[in-house]
Amino acid sequence: MSTEPTVGIPELAFPLRRVAIVPAYNEERNIVRVLAELKAFDAGLDIVVISDGSTDRTREVAEAHGARVLQLPFNLGIGGAVQTGFRYAWENGYDLALRVDGDGQHDASQLGAVMGPVVAGEVDIAIGSRFVATGGYRSSAVRRVGIRLLAWVVTRIAKQPLTDTTSGFQVLNRKAIRLYAADLPHDYPEVEGLVMAIRHKIRVCEVPVRSEEHTSELQSH
Repeated sequence: MSTEPTVGIPELAFPLRRVAIVPAYNEERNIVRVLAELKAFDAGLDIVVISDGSTDRTREVAEAHGARVLQLPFNLGIGGAVQTGFRYAWENGYDLALRVDGDGQHDASQLGAVMGPVVAGEVDIAIGSRFVATGGYRSSAVRRVGIRLLAWVVTRIAKQPLTDTTSGFQVLNRKAIRLYAADLPHDYPEVEGLVMAIRHKIRVCEVPVRSEEHTSELQSH
């Protein structure tokens, strides 16, 4: 977990309905901590867990700890699970969607920093980047090379520097929610979705965050 000072919820000029979208696949061991951290960050935050065909007790554990759970009948993969969450957010009139993975790799206390540019109206999507901060995320050499290559490609398309195009730690406003609710690629949802967003004139920025490397079934399914 980060030892940096927690950034609180940005001051809102008017109430914004906000929901945390938490895709999870067989995360009964991690989901309690994820939910607790989200509630500690923002007691007024609604939380929806998308249990992506989980075969363990993800659904039961999440519901017991106060989350709304959408149980998919079979495993769709991360893209399908996340799009389900965005459809829920759009159909239920949420102004902000905070995407946090269910494996516990994201530090919910940093969501305030990621929310900031979106709440201020500066961008439509803010991405928590593991690579902007120094001394942050560590992963295998092969994985780092792949991430950097994808970032280079998307940077050229976006015509702005982007370092972490595979990050699942994001905050989106209503405009971006609508786009992803209607269409989100399922193979590489973060990367392809970002390219799609840029082509639809969605404003994007990165915010430095710290993250833990996690080996999770969610990452590989």
